[in-house]
Amino acid sequence: MFLDFLLFWGVIIALAILFFSSAIRIVQEYERGVIFRLGRFVGARGPGLFFIIPIVERMEKVDLRVVTADVPTQEAITRDNVTVKVNAVIYFRVVDPGHAVLKVVDHIRATSQLAQTTLRSVLGQSELDELLAQRDQINVRLQKIIDEGTEPWGVKVSLVEVRDVELPQSLQRAMAAQASAERERRAKVIHADGEFQAAQKLADAAEIIGTQPAAMQLRYLQTLTEISGDKSNTIVFPLPVDLMGTIMDKIFPGEKK
Repeated sequence: MFLDFLLFWGVIIALAILFFSSAIRIVQEYERGVIFRLGRFVGARGPGLFFIIPIVERMEKVDLRVVTADVPTQEAITRDNVTVKVNAVIYFRVVDPGHAVLKVVDHIRATSQLAQTTLRSVLGQSELDELLAQRDQINVRLQKIIDEGTEPWGVKVSLVEVRDVELPQSLQRAMAAQASAERERRAKVIHADGEFQAAQKLADAAEIIGTQPAAMQLRYLQTLTEISGDKSNTIVFPLPVDLMGTIMDKIFPGEKK
């Protein structure tokens, strides 16, 4: 009889421990517990320790941290009829745990699928030059469109980044040839500009020397000084006509030249 009494109370205590253990819930700081009472949504609780009514209430945890999801490579045709392959990465988080559970089955997969379709749509509305040179603007457009689509699910899209853009091989070769031609054109323009500036300086110098005959003589003597530094060579140089005329006037004054 005494053993039956102990067994009875042992069962009662075990059931009580099981009941209270199933009623205790602990939710982390980055989580929220969505509570359903007899199938009806009654709110979100947490973080911390709280109790639910076993059997009557049920809880689903929702993570509030930022989720990073890769958008698989998508093949699309741009507005100027160029086929490209693009992949991206999307950053989002749950801001309304109740909607994330009630409005969509799997908010992470749904957001990823929406990002794929939106990426193809936006690429089809953009030109190749815009995709290559104005990627930030495309990222902003993607973020705005996807965020509007996920708002009813309680999901906030904070950032979308287009990562790799793969172009056809023929287009890559054409762009490389265009870039090479552009670099060659710039080099020729710079070279021609340098030649023009040098010619302009020489013209200015010739004009100055033409108005000052003595300057020509000084320049001639300076040239002789420069080339006379190398004693291993024999240098033959002409005398200026003006200098010869001056000498002849001194030697034969009054005679015709």
